[in-house]
Amino acid sequence: MAFDGITIAAMVQELHRNLDGGRFNKIAQPESDALMITGKGANGQCRLLISASASLPLIYFTDKNKPSPLTAPNFCMLLRKHIGSARISSIRQPGMERVVEFELEHRNEMGDPCKKFLIVELMGKHSNIIFCDEDNKILDSIKHISGLVSSVREVLPGKPWFIPHTQEKFDPLTADRALFMEQVFLKPCDCFKALYTTFTGLSPAISHEICFRAGGHAALSTAACTDADKESLWNAFSEIITQVKNGQFSPCIVYENDVPAEYAALKLTSYPESNRKDYAEISSLLEDYYAEKNKITRIRQRSSDLRRIVSTALERNVKKYDLQLKQLKDTEKRDKYRIWGELLNTYGYSAQPGDKSLEAVNYYNGEPVTIPLDPQLTAGENAKKYFEKYNKLKRTNEALTALTKEVHDE
Repeated sequence: MAFDGITIAAMVQELHRNLDGGRFNKIAQPESDALMITGKGANGQCRLLISASASLPLIYFTDKNKPSPLTAPNFCMLLRKHIGSARISSIRQPGMERVVEFELEHRNEMGDPCKKFLIVELMGKHSNIIFCDEDNKILDSIKHISGLVSSVREVLPGKPWFIPHTQEKFDPLTADRALFMEQVFLKPCDCFKALYTTFTGLSPAISHEICFRAGGHAALSTAACTDADKESLWNAFSEIITQVKNGQFSPCIVYENDVPAEYAALKLTSYPESNRKDYAEISSLLEDYYAEKNKITRIRQRSSDLRRIVSTALERNVKKYDLQLKQLKDTEKRDKYRIWGELLNTYGYSAQPGDKSLEAVNYYNGEPVTIPLDPQLTAGENAKKYFEKYNKLKRTNEALTALTKEVHDE
């Protein structure tokens, strides 16, 4: 599920078909890190969405429009000023980098022909849209990156633009058999990981596909590969790269449990055909894939919020229910206080002032009972106190019986 170099190559092919020799007619900036460019080429007018979002960098053609702010941001105003009606003289991808370069021709205020570059970098959190002059000097960018943020490259007006090479990877378009054998099998890891860590533009999905076409060596360690295994991997790698060179793209989305799980610009034969949906254009694939993923993400987010609310309410009610059950259990001794009050009214005459208890016979069951007394109260006053306790617990029991049912149902 990576916007890898091969996906960029398929997108550049589509850009050529729709915009070669055409013009940019309208430039809008609907979001802080995205552009919506309306262009006109051989196939008529088209709308191109470019996003430099750290979490979702994209470039594809779309029929849908996005509302723009009433006041255009500075970067958008700069592009409108310089290349609002510029002719597209060239569209290219350097090697297999996740970069698209638009070479644009326009006329300056004096009417002299000028050349500018609009460079789209789709590199995950390092994604950016950069506007340069003909000397590759940065005029502005949709994101400013200072030296405090990146020690590799500053993206600021006046700074030179270049592609940072933070990893020692090789261009698969120019790799020969000797380089493949020398570099891939030196890495102490699985074959599919060795492929995407050695060559620019290969995603784990494409690397897995290469291994599958070679006979299923994805989980096989490079150290365990026989000469035949190595040859099979090289042949499968060459087949994939030849398809990319010839522009033989077969975009597809792979589904698992009716949810889009993976996509690629080439056919992923490692998945069952019933789980695969093929597309004629990479733009249609990207629009559908990310619309579905966005929908699923939104549903998951909302369901997560709802689940958290329900869990909190449930936890609160469980605690309340447990407390109410404990209180309800305490009211079970209410009859004891009623009986003590009745016995004190019957046998209280035998109690002496200052007594702390009274021995009596419970005439309900014939068993002897010891009734605690408050020595500061008379037998009648002790009986009254017990009847008050009984009535209070009786009321509590009646209220809690209804409440516990209500809380249990909730």
